[in-house]
Formats: sequence, structure tokens, C-alpha cells
Amino acid sequence: MNSNFIIVVGGEPNSIFSEIYIKSLNKIKVKKPLILITSKKIFKLQMKKLNFKKKIKTINYKKLNKYKLDNNSINLIDIKCEQKIAFDSISNKSNSFIKNSFNLAFKILKKEKITKFINGPISKKNFLGKRYIGMTEYISKKFLKKKTCMLIYNKNLSVCPITTHLPLKQVHKKVNKKKIEESVYLIKNFYNKYFKKNPKICILGLNPHCESILKVNEDEKIIKPLVKKLNKININIEGPYPADTAFLKNNRKKFDVIIGMYHDQVLTPIKTLFEYDAINITLGLPFLRLSPDHGPNEKMIGKNLSNPLSLIKAIKFLDNN
Repeated sequence: MNSNFIIVVGGEPNSIFSEIYIKSLNKIKVKKPLILITSKKIFKLQMKKLNFKKKIKTINYKKLNKYKLDNNSINLIDIKCEQKIAFDSISNKSNSFIKNSFNLAFKILKKEKITKFINGPISKKNFLGKRYIGMTEYISKKFLKKKTCMLIYNKNLSVCPITTHLPLKQVHKKVNKKKIEESVYLIKNFYNKYFKKNPKICILGLNPHCESILKVNEDEKIIKPLVKKLNKININIEGPYPADTAFLKNNRKKFDVIIGMYHDQVLTPIKTLFEYDAINITLGLPFLRLSPDHGPNEKMIGKNLSNPLSLIKAIKFLDNN
């Protein structure tokens, strides 16, 4: 496995990623060379608009291991654009550019066996459409990995949604023992490998107060028996806990990870607690895939006001592991 480089896909060109990327390089010292995959033309235009001055070094991806790279300049693999897509509203005009960027990144990851990957934010609605519900699923499919999960990581408390970007009316259909158990093992292995610890896990119920007026109560039928099963094989997990009290200070401080049944059940409180001090990690891939824990935020493009903290945390994590 090659851990010499960190591959970065810029993602949506009409986003704040160029701004936070350059801010990150200006704020921190990074040992491993970062290699950005994006349009050189667009990136230079965005640098000019933001009054950022930094040398760009164009890289031939076929000769990657022949370069002696550092992060004093922007190491960039140029993706050509056939049409003007920068400084516009987000639309499907960018789709082929984004797809080409990811395809080249995946090719490099596989060929060079690189283990560290970051992607900038994209618009799920425009780029993924109805084919994938999120980037976790998109990247997992490209690498033929069925057992993956999303972990929003902070050193004090992380969260994992069992379902990601599903409409609420569909969530209960996707909550099952197999998916929950797979996610628990992925989380346990991640903490074992990178932090040498057996994580303390809290699992939330699906229903308010873990109660249901319906005949089928997923908390009693699915989650509670699974917790008992996992406890018997030395996995440190408790629950189901009611979601409305699990994040109270004296409750959350007992755990490393809180697993929820749907996206906003855990992402809303984690973002309220830590704002940009968290990163999105996909567990279960043959490499570490991270992304900043926020979207493209096209309304902030060119204003030089965006907070790079989440991207800084992502870069630091990969640089140190």
C-alpha cells in the first residue's frame, strides 16, 4: 500500500472548496504531498478572485512516483473542461467534469494502491440524481464494497447514521440487524486500528422515547436483541437510548460513538456541538476516504469568509495516520 501521497478531488467547481483548500495549506504544515485533481484553469481563476498567490505545479499522473513533491506549491493534476462551468450556479453542467475527476482519482487509487483520499463537496441532487443516495454509496459502488458506513468523526464524540440520505418515510424499511451489525464492526475495527481502543458505543432507538404506538416496534424487535448479542461477544455497546436525551452532556461523555437510525438524528446534534470540527469518513473501503463535513455552499463563493476547519482536520488525520 502507498501512503506517500494524499489524493484530493476538488469536487463541485462552484463551491468553496478552492478557498478552504488554499486556506488549509496556508495554515498547517503537511508532511505528505497533497495532489489535487481539478481544472487548472478554474482553480487559477478562483485563486485570482480570492487574491491567493501560490505556485501551481502540474503533475502527470502516469509518472506520479517520479516526482519529489512537497506542499510549498499546489500539486495539481489538470482535468480539462469543455465548457464554462465556473462562477455559475450549481447545475448538471458540471457533472461530466466531476465524473472525470473522480474516475481519474479512482484509477490512481487502484493503480498506485494509495490509501489516503479526500474529496471536496458536490451537489447530491445534481451529480448523483436518483442513482445514489450519497457519496458514501457512490464511492462504495465504484470499489464493489457493500459493507461500508458513514462516520462523522470528532476526537471527543463521533456519530454514525445507519441510513444516510433517505426520506424519513423510508427509513424504517432499511433499519435491520445486518446493517447495524456491519456498521458496529466497521466502527470497532476503525477505533482498534487507529486509536488502539475498544470504542464505547451508544445506539439510539428509531422511535421517539424508544416507544411505538404501532404493533411493530423496531427498538424492541431489532435493536435491543442485537445489543444483547453484541455484548456477549465483548463489544462495548449500550442501547437503545432515546435520541432526545442521548446527547445530553452527562450521557454523551460516556461514549466514543453514537449510532443513529437516520441522517439528521445524529448529524444535527453533532454539528450543533462541534460545528466545523468534524470530518466525514467512509469506513469499509480499501483506503481512507474523508471529506469536509459540509456542502458546496455556493452562496459563499468568492467572499473569502469560509471556515476551513473541517478540511484542516481531514488533512491532519490523513497526514498523521
